[in-house]
Amino acid sequence: MDFNKCPCGKNELYKDCCGIIHNNVRLAKTPEDLMRSRYTAFVMADIEFLMQSWHSKTKDSSFKSKKNLFTWSKSVTWVKLDVLNSSIKTPYTGEVEFKAFFYENGSLEYIHENSLFTIENKHWVYVGEA
Repeated sequence: MDFNKCPCGKNELYKDCCGIIHNNVRLAKTPEDLMRSRYTAFVMADIEFLMQSWHSKTKDSSFKSKKNLFTWSKSVTWVKLDVLNSSIKTPYTGEVEFKAFFYENGSLEYIHENSLFTIENKHWVYVGEA
C-alpha cells in the first residue's frame, strides 16, 4: 500500500498527518486525531501504537493478544474511514462516530461505532464503545 497519502481520509501526506502521531501519541490534539491515527495503525498493522493509544483498563478485552490483533488487522483489506461525528464532551472525554470499511473473505464489511476517548497518562486514549 502506498502511504504517501494518509489512509485516515484527510487529504494530507502520511508523514504530516498520522505519521506524526504514530511517532508521538501525545500529538493527537483531539479524540478525532487519535481515532484517525488508530485507523491508520490498523491499516499498517502497527500493534504497538494501538496498544499505546488504548486505555489501560480496556485494551485487553477486545483481543486476546497482540498476535491476534496483528493477525486480524493483516487478514482484511482496509478500504476507507468515514468520520460521521466528533465531539469533545468535557476537557477529558470525547466521542467519535465512524465507519471503517474493509474487505474480509471477499465481502465488503464495516465497523460502525461511536467510540469513547479519555485522557490517560497526559494523552488521548481509546476506551471503547460509548
